Amino acid sequence: MRIYLAGPISGKGYKEVVERYQEKIDYLEDLGYEVFCPMTGKQYLRNELEFRTYGYDEFPVSTNHAIFERDKWMVSNCDILLVDLSNSGERASIGSIMELAWGSLLGKQTIVVLPKENLHRHAFVLEAGDIIFETLEDANNYLKDFINGINGGKNG
Repeated sequence: MRIYLAGPISGKGYKEVVERYQEKIDYLEDLGYEVFCPMTGKQYLRNELEFRTYGYDEFPVSTNHAIFERDKWMVSNCDILLVDLSNSGERASIGSIMELAWGSLLGKQTIVVLPKENLHRHAFVLEAGDIIFETLEDANNYLKDFINGINGGKNG
């Protein structure tokens, strides 16, 4: 079962972003998911203190087009899309919303973490999310139950 992780990156530093994704990857891989992550293979960005929304043309894997196409490919090849908007701050995550839209359009199971007070609380987000949780913990509990049901309870 493949799962793609989406969430805010712009305006955040490399360390914060990678640590947050790594926690999710470790948890989900332990459950038996194959995890797709937008930060895979981007260690060369480790000195970024605040990610820009575009303009990494000096890195072939991080050009605007490369990011757009690779993330779209990962969404199209996953079974589940987990969009965690719980750490948005005050900046909209346009990439995450694009990924949510692709997932919805492609018929992926879309799981959104969206606290009550969040700038992403919008009709399109609420409708594109198949299941909306207020906390990542609730989403993780669901994903554990879901894969256990698929695997016949093997990950107890």
